[in-house]
Amino acid sequence: MTDEQAFQPRVTLRDVTLRDGLQLTGKQLSTERKVAVVRELLGLGVPSVEVGSLARADLVPSMANTLEVVERLSPDELARCWVWVATPRHVQRAAEAGAVNFQYCLSASDSHNQANIGRATEDSLAAMPRAVEHAHDAGGRIQLCIATAFTCPFDGFVPERRVLDIATDPRAAGAADIVVCDTLGQAVPGQVTSLITKITEHAPPRRIVYHGHDTWGLGVANSLAAIAAGADEVDGALGGLGGCPFAPGASGNTSTEDLLFALRPDWLTPDTFARIVELSGELLDDLGEPNRSRAAQGARSSATAFPWALAHDQEECR
Repeated sequence: MTDEQAFQPRVTLRDVTLRDGLQLTGKQLSTERKVAVVRELLGLGVPSVEVGSLARADLVPSMANTLEVVERLSPDELARCWVWVATPRHVQRAAEAGAVNFQYCLSASDSHNQANIGRATEDSLAAMPRAVEHAHDAGGRIQLCIATAFTCPFDGFVPERRVLDIATDPRAAGAADIVVCDTLGQAVPGQVTSLITKITEHAPPRRIVYHGHDTWGLGVANSLAAIAAGADEVDGALGGLGGCPFAPGASGNTSTEDLLFALRPDWLTPDTFARIVELSGELLDDLGEPNRSRAAQGARSSATAFPWALAHDQEECR
């Protein structure tokens, strides 16, 4: 372990490029390309990957081949992969394809839950015990994912009490983790610290995952605040790709490259980081999407004395 890595928190990262990252793109990725991205990310050391969702293909076309992706992956790979679901039937369908990790999503805001899932938040909570049962029958794990945990695009500010009531609801007792989502990227570190702290203090003991967006430039800062308050994992997407099609104003996710550069997990080396930056650039170029990662921009600088810059390797090869 390097001196830089010795002071980093023990937290994992999940890459959500192939789900949340692709939701707003106009160009779709083939099943083969998605499988290749999953395998490369896992092979490079990324602990887990969100591979897609069971959202309606007519509403989110980029998710249409999710089950095909799941079917192509091995059991060992699927043990590190997650599928977004919103109903018990979604869990059943994903499990039949081979999935074992399910992210059951609902919104703290009723208005967003109606726009995103087509039902009230209470209805989503009422259905969760069946979703948990299906996940456990498949020998898998299920997360309680709380979207719009800070603000809603339709209703504005979301009270902490509302999120805590969902996190402590007995109908979600079978969830292995709680995912706290800053869907619009409008939270600030103090808000993130406060909410994550309260969840760790009052909700049943579970892993806490923080899912942030970088709309207002605080994606990394908020993720670090979540970690300091007790979060065990953070979500990111390559190049800051993504956003929610049912949340006006939601732009890209927090960049995977930025989070990795900030966290320096023990599996990350300058060479591994360089390949992730390259993979991100290749994918975004193919999609015709901008790269919003500041770390990726920094890696392409001419700072040859800095081991995390791509130019460092080029200089050594001369």
